Amino acid sequence: MTTSTTLRLAVVWLILGLLTGCAAPAAPPTATLPALSADHPRVVVVDTDMAADDWMAILYLLQRPDVTLAALTVTGAGEAHCAPGIAHALGLLALAGQSTTPVACGRETPLQGAHAFPTAWRERVDDLLGLTLPASDQSPSDQTAVEVLTAAIQSSPEQVTLLTLGPLTNVAEALQKDPSLVDGIGGIVIMGGAVQVPGNVGASGVEIDNAVAEWNIYVDPAAANIVLRAGVPVTLVPLDATNQVPLTRGFYDNLERNHTTPEATFVYDVLTAQRGFIDSGGYSFWDPLAAAILMDATLATYQDANLCVVEADGPESGWTQAGAGCPDVRVALSADRERFERIFVEVLNLPAP
Repeated sequence: MTTSTTLRLAVVWLILGLLTGCAAPAAPPTATLPALSADHPRVVVVDTDMAADDWMAILYLLQRPDVTLAALTVTGAGEAHCAPGIAHALGLLALAGQSTTPVACGRETPLQGAHAFPTAWRERVDDLLGLTLPASDQSPSDQTAVEVLTAAIQSSPEQVTLLTLGPLTNVAEALQKDPSLVDGIGGIVIMGGAVQVPGNVGASGVEIDNAVAEWNIYVDPAAANIVLRAGVPVTLVPLDATNQVPLTRGFYDNLERNHTTPEATFVYDVLTAQRGFIDSGGYSFWDPLAAAILMDATLATYQDANLCVVEADGPESGWTQAGAGCPDVRVALSADRERFERIFVEVLNLPAP
């Protein structure tokens, strides 16, 4: 680890300390995780469907010197199709000055069923909202997403933390093919589900009769059940928590005044391209909140619940439903919006090492 990286990490801790009311640099506030240092960054694997909020979450993690991103896998069953999803992932890595993280895509259909994100949403994400990212000198992996996930977990000298930002197709397929992978995963943070609040599938204006499911789980409910039942500690970041962290015009205006790095500027451009969505009141920090909670569990409050996912087609398909005999899941039910916003902007604006 270089001296510049060590200094940059010290800046991170100082900022986080000031944000949480500490008088001096300290270890990051965390309820369940050990203190991290420049000599022991957290090994993270991200599985993503490469939607716009995924781009922001990925850049947040890439900006943190206490994170080693061991793999970035794209689920073709999510919002982006494989080819543009891979291209955008490589572009984000290039923007952040990183070129060693393997990138691959998985299957373009769910493990079961035929649920899919709306075509218009996918086309807009494939087009990167009309924005551009730097050209990358890196080539995508010649392996599949499942193979890259497996290799990243098996080759890590310590347990990895897995962050999922889309349908769980890739992760479920990997665990089916090699159940022993659970030994190499310290925990999975899943952005998905709706536990004590309504879902967002039926409220999306796409004429689907479903008031209980959240999109990431709805697209591949069978995959979600496989992951929940795999035996890995799961933290679910559902709509219950993300509804409390809306992406507001006030946040956008603040970022307009504070975007000093390429990463922060790209996030600002992403939000500028979606000002209508922001002003509609329907935009939340879905995936960025999950990424932030992965690094600082104290941003949320939790309740344990026994959850299964309804797999059958119909108005309850994809519902993360409580029930006897279902696996135990730690569910984030609330989130600290103000502290999240401050940390998110500060990390995006950290200077390059």
